[in-house]
Amino acid sequence: MSSKAGLPRVSASFRIGIVALALVAATLYLSKASRAEEIPPRSPLDGVPMQIDGWQGRREPDFSPEIMAILGADDYIVRSYFRGTTDAVGLYVGYHASQRQGDTIHSPLNCLPGAGWQPVGQSRTVIDVTNAPGIATAPVEINRVIIEKGLDRQLVFYWYQSHRRVVASEYWGKVYTVLDSVRYNRTDAALVRVIAPLRERDKVEDVETTTVKFIQSIFPLLEPHLPS
Repeated sequence: MSSKAGLPRVSASFRIGIVALALVAATLYLSKASRAEEIPPRSPLDGVPMQIDGWQGRREPDFSPEIMAILGADDYIVRSYFRGTTDAVGLYVGYHASQRQGDTIHSPLNCLPGAGWQPVGQSRTVIDVTNAPGIATAPVEINRVIIEKGLDRQLVFYWYQSHRRVVASEYWGKVYTVLDSVRYNRTDAALVRVIAPLRERDKVEDVETTTVKFIQSIFPLLEPHLPS
């Protein structure tokens, strides 16, 4: 029987080869998954500085056990940073030593609506982090989201970080998790989220500029505490 118009004929040997490759990949993955993961040492997140380029940090209350059961993070910090009387940002960093037992990183886009916040604008932005020695490539692309709850608005930036890599896409984050499990016997990764309030008198562009500068300042300081 001839193939459909415009589609090349796929031989039986080619299909067998693809199936064989898939079986080999699955076997390698399962053999890696059966061994304890190799997790390099890192510094605890509570060692992230409280004073950063004129910003003063403040520790926020720990999450409840119910929230932690959902997040599944092995180490985390939740803080507010202030500069002067007008600038303020919230910082959350959650580190996952392993994502093999269902403790995968949850996207903020899935968690924020549960707290009553609705995304009203979503995009990507590129920031320069050339002063971050732990990252293989710079600049990096991260997520940018505006959220609303009633009359309140906030500007959110977040990204996933693992093994000298910054990823904005949830999809590619999961792909890299599988690839790293096969190649390196590791699935450790982290989520970094920075939130800034958007008050009625604020211009989004001004708040974004201030928040990006904060991200650029803290980025290299996170390197000892995240997967290398």
